[in-house]
Amino acid sequence: MAVPKRRTSKTRKNKRRASAYTLNRSNYVECPNCHEPKLPHRVCPNCGEYKGQAIIDAE
Repeated sequence: MAVPKRRTSKTRKNKRRASAYTLNRSNYVECPNCHEPKLPHRVCPNCGEYKGQAIIDAE
């Protein structure tokens, strides 16, 4: 079995690990009812509608 000649430094190890810890940008879509930005597949926090139906009474 192959064995590394040199120990992997902390910096090199952490650089490799840090590449997987990126944050994903959240995707916003426009609400078809009130045209405010909202998260997809969720009730609009502004008007309370989802798929054309009033789910929450937003006042």
